[in-house]
Amino acid sequence: MSRNNDPIKLGIVGVGKIVRDQHLPALAKGRDYHLTAAASRHGKVDGIANFPDIEAMLDAVPELEAVSLCMPPQFRYDAARTALAAKKHVFLEKPPGATVSEVEDLKTLAAANGVSLFASWHSRYAPAVEAARAFLGSTQIRSAAINWKEDVRRWHPNQDWIWAPGGFGVFDPGINALSIATHILPAMFITSAILDFPQNRAAPIAAHIAFRTSNGLPVAMELDWRQTGPQSWDILAETDKGAMVLSGGGAKLAVDGRVVHDEPEAEYPMLYKRFAEIVRAGVSDVDLAPLQHVADAFMLGRRNVVEAFFD
Repeated sequence: MSRNNDPIKLGIVGVGKIVRDQHLPALAKGRDYHLTAAASRHGKVDGIANFPDIEAMLDAVPELEAVSLCMPPQFRYDAARTALAAKKHVFLEKPPGATVSEVEDLKTLAAANGVSLFASWHSRYAPAVEAARAFLGSTQIRSAAINWKEDVRRWHPNQDWIWAPGGFGVFDPGINALSIATHILPAMFITSAILDFPQNRAAPIAAHIAFRTSNGLPVAMELDWRQTGPQSWDILAETDKGAMVLSGGGAKLAVDGRVVHDEPEAEYPMLYKRFAEIVRAGVSDVDLAPLQHVADAFMLGRRNVVEAFFD
């Protein structure tokens, strides 16, 4: 496979909302890829070859060099194994899998086949995240909190897969917060969790989690899918240099109320830039810390049954 600057021949699998909202616009803006084919049971991409599944796509378009896997996480492992076994580089939409162990297996398979694997934590590429990381790295952090609250009916209408086992529930957006927190805060681990499950659903609608670092720094996390009106995607820290607020899902950084960084988001173009870099360098980029925290929350969390949820 080519590692020069020629466009990477890419196939995309699972043509749903995230592909139409983010992947296709990002690919259209860049020059690193030639979107060659798509595979999906329900959706199609205009202007390219479309197939019902990844096997048919790889058989018909063997010149593909890489694939982006954007189906729900419960169904991603088999598709990823198929692609890696065919020696294709693989971009995993977040979360990278339904379990930690299956993604570890994919890492091993990618290395064995000499191809790149990318766990694409898009929120880490929000414009103010690196500025927040630099600020916190220069301070003494006294406490931190994560508030990630949104309206599930607005962002995931009628998406039953997200409420099924392996669909993550409120941790689908919550893992975005964790992908930022694990990048900008000291290493931490969960000490307790309460998970609110609607009585008619198999995944939580809210979560209340306590973390601490090895040095005893407390980090509180609140996730909720029932917030209407303005949405909250914030990470806050009290430090010896002032109160930091990283808001808008990582888009804006303020210290003591003064905005120090605010730019339009460009997460998916940056993700695809990073994927091209690792493909051409012949390496992988798979950080499982956010996924491990979700697994730990389910393992340690106390289940609290709340009222039924209906779209």
